[in-house]
Amino acid sequence: MLFVLVPVVIVLLYIFNCIKILREYERGVIFSLGRLQQDAKGPGLILVFPPIQKMVRIDLRQQALEVPPQDIITRDNVTLKVNAVIYWRVVNAPQAVVQVQNYYWQTQQFAQTTLRSVLGEVELDELLAHRDKLNTRIQSILDQHTAPYGVKVSNVEVKQVDLPESMLRAMAKQAEAEREKRAKIIHAEGEFSASQRLMEAAHILSGEPIAIQLRYLQTLTEIGVEKNTTIVFPLPVDMISAITKAVEKISNR
Repeated sequence: MLFVLVPVVIVLLYIFNCIKILREYERGVIFSLGRLQQDAKGPGLILVFPPIQKMVRIDLRQQALEVPPQDIITRDNVTLKVNAVIYWRVVNAPQAVVQVQNYYWQTQQFAQTTLRSVLGEVELDELLAHRDKLNTRIQSILDQHTAPYGVKVSNVEVKQVDLPESMLRAMAKQAEAEREKRAKIIHAEGEFSASQRLMEAAHILSGEPIAIQLRYLQTLTEIGVEKNTTIVFPLPVDMISAITKAVEKISNR
């Protein structure tokens, strides 16, 4: 019985060892005697017969790859530190195993070099104002590089742009000067509008002399409302006009 049970147990253990279960997001790339089987296996229950066959598990889920900060010199000679996030996934498991030694490491290297080359061709203002356009361009270039080994780059986001302190101060001064310029323009437009209104009011008041008296009394009323120590001596406008005319006649003589 012992000589019968031992081979049976060995066979059962071998069969159990051949059973592999792949999750929904996993695929198994099978090598039979070193040769690649073209179609990846899974998901679900599959059989792998070692040592004749060997399986490599590949995760098909989307992954986020953070590109470490890169030293970049823009076209207008500004030194920056820029990092980004690359969203990618494996779309062809056999190619990802056979075409490159390490598809994750190679995608990371492509991301670093592409980020430096693309952002080095633009000026600082374009980098800050048109980031979406640059993200799309980087994604397109990366996708062309990674497509031969079965990796699809779906999105690229420039995460952070670190400016030198001198450039931050210069940009702050520029923004302050721009705001002062707008404030002066708005103030000048207000003065111009006010002068036009005053000119129209003067024409209206000159047509009705009594209107000046009414405006004068209204001003006195506004001053008297407040509790203050202001003393007002009403002086008729006609008297001032008469004195002015008399002074002009004397000066003309």
